[in-house]
Amino acid sequence: MIALSVNLNKIALIRNSRDTTNPDIPLHAQMCIDAGADGITVHPRPDQRHIRVQDCFDLAAMLSVEFNIEGNPMTGPRRSERAGVSDYPGFMELVKAIRPAQCTLVPDGDGQLTSDHGFDLKKDGDRVAPLVEELKSLGIRTSLFMDPVPEQIRLAAQVGADRIELYTETYAAACKSGAAADAVLAEFVRAAEAAGEAGLGINAGHDLDLHNLPRFAAEVPGLLEVSIGHALTVDALRMGLAATIAAYQQALGK
Repeated sequence: MIALSVNLNKIALIRNSRDTTNPDIPLHAQMCIDAGADGITVHPRPDQRHIRVQDCFDLAAMLSVEFNIEGNPMTGPRRSERAGVSDYPGFMELVKAIRPAQCTLVPDGDGQLTSDHGFDLKKDGDRVAPLVEELKSLGIRTSLFMDPVPEQIRLAAQVGADRIELYTETYAAACKSGAAADAVLAEFVRAAEAAGEAGLGINAGHDLDLHNLPRFAAEVPGLLEVSIGHALTVDALRMGLAATIAAYQQALGK
């Protein structure tokens, strides 16, 4: 069965809009778990504009499901500019301190609003490989954020990754516009087939929602996990959190 990992970034973004601890991040993680979530995902960026360093430690201390931490492994330490918010220690230092079940490496930059591309391992493979090796030596399953390009995905296996996370923005955009959705989905099917042939597990995420998820989950072979935050949070405003998670699990075929 395909696991649903709920990304809590948008919950943290609401909290950070005020000087408050409401909404409480661990409490909402537990609400997700109680509603049937299979995992929890966070993406702590160095400016800590949503998930903060302390959130990661708080979640690690209470989670009873898999914890997935995403981020750019090349990001170093940063001083916090907000009173009461601890400094960012650097992504790799944070992950090594927490040792989550899974770490998803993402090549995002500081100025990006959100992740918008996968790794180019022809260019960065030599830098990524030792980071993957270090994480795996700590018992952390390691996934690389990748575009649906079979040649690049085969390189992900060569640098030692356990899994890839397919960046699904192009699929979501095609579904929304109604243009060439079949052709775009076929690209993801071929990418997943290449991953399976290379011995890689397959995750997916970015703009997956209740409308486009059922077909993706049904047709992409070997899919193990989806990470969903933005759309799920928006749906929860309308439907309630428990009903929303149940709907996403149903969309995954459960």
